[in-house]
Amino acid sequence: MASLQEQLLKMGLADEKTAKSIKKEKHKQRKQQPKGAQQVNEAELRVQQARAEKAERDRLLNQQRNEEARRKAIQAQIRQLVDSNKLDRSRGETAYQFAHDKKIKKIFVDDKMLDQLSRGRLAVVCLNEHYDVVPEQVARKIMERDAEAVVVLHDRKADDAATEDPYAGYEIPDDLMW
Repeated sequence: MASLQEQLLKMGLADEKTAKSIKKEKHKQRKQQPKGAQQVNEAELRVQQARAEKAERDRLLNQQRNEEARRKAIQAQIRQLVDSNKLDRSRGETAYQFAHDKKIKKIFVDDKMLDQLSRGRLAVVCLNEHYDVVPEQVARKIMERDAEAVVVLHDRKADDAATEDPYAGYEIPDDLMW
C-alpha cells in the first residue's frame, strides 16, 4: 500500500516540491535528535524518581531507628537512677495505696516512708511493671526524662500549708488510717 503522501500526490492535493521540503525537514529533525533520546530521558526520570523515593524511605527509617535508640537510652538512664537510689522496702508493714493506670495499686512500706511519701519527700516510680520508692530529687530527674515513669510525687507546697494547721494541737488516734 502506498503512503499517505504518495496518495495525496496522485490525487493532486499536494505537489512534489512541498512534499520534498517536508520530507527534508523531518529528516533534519531526526538527525539532530539522537536515537532513543526520548526513551533515555524517560528512563532517567524513572531512575531519579526511584532514587528519590528510596532516599526518603531510608531517611524515615534512620529517623525511626534514631528515635528508638534515644528511647532505649532514656530507659537505661531511668533504670540506672532507680537501681542506684531505690529505698529498701523489705521491712515494710504498712500498705500504701495509689492509683496507676486507673487501677488501685498497693505497696508495703514502713511508717517513716509512709510519712515521707505523703509529704512529697519520697516518690513511687514504676519501671517495667515494678514499683520502687526513690527520693524526691531522683524522681525529679526521672520526670525530666520520662514523666510517666513517676507514679506518685506529692507537692511539697501543700506540706508548707499544713504547718499552719488549726487542728495541730489535737491528737490523732494511732489506729486511724487514711
